[in-house]
Amino acid sequence: MATRLRKTRRFRGSRTHGWGQIGQHRSSGHKGGLGRSGMHKHLFSTLLKDDPDHFGHDSTHPPHPIITRKWASVRDLDDIYAKHGKEQEGKKVLDLAGLGYDKLLGGGQLKGVYSVKIPRYTASAEEKIKKAGGEVLAVD
Repeated sequence: MATRLRKTRRFRGSRTHGWGQIGQHRSSGHKGGLGRSGMHKHLFSTLLKDDPDHFGHDSTHPPHPIITRKWASVRDLDDIYAKHGKEQEGKKVLDLAGLGYDKLLGGGQLKGVYSVKIPRYTASAEEKIKKAGGEVLAVD
């Protein structure tokens, strides 16, 4: 709007600028309340337009969820050993924790005999590695 058409320019010296008695159009009354008031009543259409997720809540979350970001299955151990494996004292050692793996799963079959270092593993993975003659070492 052009400055010459604004009330503040046209009503210089007017005290109320065309809003009637003193106090009208001055406080929160003309806005329908302060803050988020009226969002379930007279300002509901504003809420739907501007903040549709205001009411309600998110679903519950466990306080400290254990998130498995990277995992490997028993079937992958042969390929991982071919790339990153080491042999110590006659054993094939796989340090999956050092490679960034969080958990070992029990899918597939195992060909070699390995000593695996991993923070977490399933019971079936441990069973398959021990059945092949290897061992699982829990690392923190």
